[in-house]
Formats: sequence, structure tokens, C-alpha cells
Amino acid sequence: MIKVNAAVKKNKYEIDMCNGSIMDKLISFSLPLMLSGILQLLFNAVDIVVVGRFTGRQALAAVGSTTALINVFVNLFIGISLGANVLAARFYAAKKEKEMSEVVHTAVTFALVSGILMVFVGFFCSRGALVLMGTPGDVIELSALYMKIYFMGMPFFMLYNYGAAILRAIGDTKRPLLFLIIAGGINVCLNLLLVIVFHLGVAGVAIGTVISQLVSSVLVLWCLWRAEGSYQLRVSKLKIQKTHLKQIFQIGIPAGIQSMVINFSNVLLQSSVNSFGSVAMAGYTAANNIFGFLYASANSVSQACMSFTSQNYGVGKWKRVDRVLVDCMILTTGVMLVLGGGAYLFGHQLLGIYTSDAEVIQCGMEILLYTTVTYFLCGLMDLFPGSMRGMGYSLVPMIISVIGTVGLRIVWIGWIFPAHRSLDVLFISYPASWILTIIMQVICFYFVRRRVHRKVV
Repeated sequence: MIKVNAAVKKNKYEIDMCNGSIMDKLISFSLPLMLSGILQLLFNAVDIVVVGRFTGRQALAAVGSTTALINVFVNLFIGISLGANVLAARFYAAKKEKEMSEVVHTAVTFALVSGILMVFVGFFCSRGALVLMGTPGDVIELSALYMKIYFMGMPFFMLYNYGAAILRAIGDTKRPLLFLIIAGGINVCLNLLLVIVFHLGVAGVAIGTVISQLVSSVLVLWCLWRAEGSYQLRVSKLKIQKTHLKQIFQIGIPAGIQSMVINFSNVLLQSSVNSFGSVAMAGYTAANNIFGFLYASANSVSQACMSFTSQNYGVGKWKRVDRVLVDCMILTTGVMLVLGGGAYLFGHQLLGIYTSDAEVIQCGMEILLYTTVTYFLCGLMDLFPGSMRGMGYSLVPMIISVIGTVGLRIVWIGWIFPAHRSLDVLFISYPASWILTIIMQVICFYFVRRRVHRKVV
């Protein structure tokens, strides 16, 4: 009886992805991940609110002007961490304990080394990069200061994300959520203390972020150190295994590049919105914040699809691999129709949180009409690459996503939009690009699935 209870205690955070019903386990996996993404957005919003309300417009502009540049690095390395997730899930399900342990220690070592490297990149290159981006002279010093301090926390940021990727590979999304809540609460308290009480302004917000990232990384590493079994972390075993690092890169780098390039297409779209003036810019800014919450929800199901697929692929359960994709399609369609439809239905109230200007709200509603109600298409679009990455195929889905989303939007902005200048025409490019990409991803998935079957036979 004691042994049974110990086993239950040991496995209470893990999810058996390879046996039993799928849908309830997908929900159990996805919901904490969804909440993690939403909470992260809320904590980031608190940073902006505190510095904007208690320091002034220059500090607010300084923090805001670094977002795009920071996201370039963040998205790349978070993409690479998906490779660690896929590989760890595959070895864990197949009970290859030696390989699993090597992946864990390779991923953590890479996270630490690359994080330290990013400290130097941030310290020596921040100002030059901001100059290239055309950052105004009255805020560039504050922007550079924020980035230099922020990048001091990159080792902690990397360790948390790669450690969380390992935990998610075994089905544990609850503890990363708990750690994020603790770190986020500390971040909010430090922001208020350092900005309001000690008047540190931009530096205070950056310091609060670094300390909260330190806390989250310590909690994740402590969790892995306390683990029993193949994903246990030991300092003496920290080493990069070139074979496993190459496999992580093969899956993760295309995912990171895809995210970076799609962000670039959004920059192009932002420039088109700017041509309508400040009212449209404000409406898009508010609507874009709402998109962030929808993306966090859709992305949680996509990551669930990747992890569940990888584990079942690792043990050769091909029918279950197909069932995972079908159930994820049902789940993401249902969730995004509810959330996307709700975002449009209550659009006036949600946009009213950001502004009281009736014209800005009207512009925001025009944008929401073509993007929120149809956002389930974006969720479906990301599922097929998630499934293929789970089977070890990442490059071709990345190329298709770039062609379907970025390619069509560039054509749309360059040829269709100039002839029919309106926000409606501009933002129809979103669902149009999602539909085109889904069609191409389905065709790609068909051939990948055939190839996998042939390998087995």
C-alpha cells in the first residue's frame, strides 16, 4: 500500500498521453498552458501600466520601443525549446531513460550557455540595434538601459523555458503555471516598489522582470532536481550531447524562424495601418492586445498536439497519433469559436478598457470583425505543423507557413490593398492567409503521414 501511494504521489503531475481517452487529457494539459500564456500577457501589461502611469510618456515609449526587438530573440529561443520538448516526450514515452536524461542535460546546458551569450549581446548591441530601428533620440538612452538590464535576465529566462519544456514533455503543465504565478506576483510587487517608492523608472521595471525570471528558473530547476526517474537533473551531468542538440535544432530552429518571420509580416501590416492615421493606429493597438489572448489560447492546444503526438509517435501508436490531431481540431475549433465570438460580441467593452475614444473603438471593431470570429482558422492552421513536429518534421511546415501567411500578406499589401484602401480589405488578409495555409498544410501532412507509415512498414 505504501508503494502504491508513493507511485501515485510521484506521478500526480504527469499525464499518460499514450493510453486511455484523449480529449479529457488534452484539456487537462492545455488549460494550465492557456492560463500561463494569458497570465504572462497580463504581467507584461502591468509592466507597461506601472511605468506609464508613474514615470511618464518617455519611459512608456522607451519600454514599448524595445518590444519588437526583444521578441525577435525570445521567439527564436522559445521555438528551439519546442525541439527539446518533442525529443524529450519521444524518449520519455519509449522509456529510453539514458537518452531522456541526456536530452534533459543537453537542453539545460544549452539554455545556460546561450542565455549567458545573450547577456553580452544585449549589453554591447542594444543601443546600435535601437539606432537601426530609428528609435527617437529623446528615448533611446532609456530604451538602451531597459534592454541592457532586461538581457541580464536572459540566462534565467532560458532556463525557465527549457526546464518548462521538459516538464511539459512528460505532461506536467500545472507546475510551470504555478511557478509563473509566483514569479509574476513578485514581478508586480517589485514594479510597484521600485518605480513608485524608489523612483527607478525604466530601470525598476527591468530589475523587477530580471528578479522574477530568476525566481521562476530556480523553481523549475528545483523541480527537475527533485524529480525521480529519467528527467532528474544533476549538475554533474550537465553536458551538451552533439547528437541530441542537432536533433533539437532540426525541430526547434524552423519553429523559431517561423515565428520570427510571421512577426515580420505583422510589422508590414502595421505600416499599412499607420497610413490611416493615429485613430486607426490606436484601434489596431487595442485590438492587437486582444489577439494576444486569443493566440495564447490557440497555441496551448497546438503545443498539446505536438507533445501528445511526439509521445505516441515514440511508442508507434499511429492510430492514436491521428486521433490526437482530430481531437485537437475539435478542441481548438470549439474553444476559439467561443473565445473569438465572445471577443467580438463584447468588443466595445473590451476595447473600452484601452480607450474611451468612440472613433478608436469603431476602428478596433472593424478589425475584430475579420480576425476574432475567424480565429479558429488560425488555431487549425497551427495544429498541422504541431503534429508534424511531433513526428520530427519541422522544416517543410515552416516553409509552408511562411509562404501561406507572410507571402500572401505581402502580395495583399502590395497589390490588392492599394487598389481598395480600407481597414476591411486590409484585415481580410488574415482569414485569407489562414485558409490558404491550412490547405497547403493538409496536403503536406498527407505526404508526411504516408512517409511515416512507409518507414514503419
